[in-house]
Amino acid sequence: MAKHLDLEEQEQLDQLRHFWNTWGNLITWVLIVVLGAYAAWNGWNYWQRRQGALASAMYAEVQRSASAGDVPRLERSLADMKDRYGSTTYAAQGALLAAKTLDEKGKGAEARAALAWVAEKAPDDGLRAVARLRLASLQTGDKAYDEALKTLSASFPADFVPLAADRRGDVLLLQGKRSEAAAEFGKAYQGLGTARGDYRQLVAIKLNALGIDPDAGAKPGAAS
Repeated sequence: MAKHLDLEEQEQLDQLRHFWNTWGNLITWVLIVVLGAYAAWNGWNYWQRRQGALASAMYAEVQRSASAGDVPRLERSLADMKDRYGSTTYAAQGALLAAKTLDEKGKGAEARAALAWVAEKAPDDGLRAVARLRLASLQTGDKAYDEALKTLSASFPADFVPLAADRRGDVLLLQGKRSEAAAEFGKAYQGLGTARGDYRQLVAIKLNALGIDPDAGAKPGAAS
């Protein structure tokens, strides 16, 4: 009986050896890949958390500089933040904040550069959209109307499409292109919907000023 069990055990061992000789290397490499990926994922998460914490601290420095109105310190902080943590949301938010302060301090070119950087580099579609809208406003204020329209011709997330249309309408109206402006205001009015009633009412006022009932379409000869 014992001999019979020994033979069975030997047969099982032989089968196991055959299986391992056939599949052992593959199983080993699969385990290495899986465990390596897991380790890399944990390392990436740790790096991301560390980057976020450091970027947050630097964003706080940008905030302090902006609150104090210390432009040289603000520009240094922003430059460091962009250089070290440019791929983070904190960097984009810091640049938006810095742009506001720089513009208030008469540093228009620097403000526009900060906004252009966010519009191109921000990791979030919404932040890029906000930067484009603000940049277009500064360009419009500088009477750089063609540049503003170019900025507003970029792709926007759905929630921002009506806002971009409204801003294009403002620029076109300043250029004396009343019909084109009315068309953009119409897009904005229809796109805003009732959820953003106050803003929609403001666009309606612009259309009314052009002789257009936003809910009925253009009157004959209006906005010519």
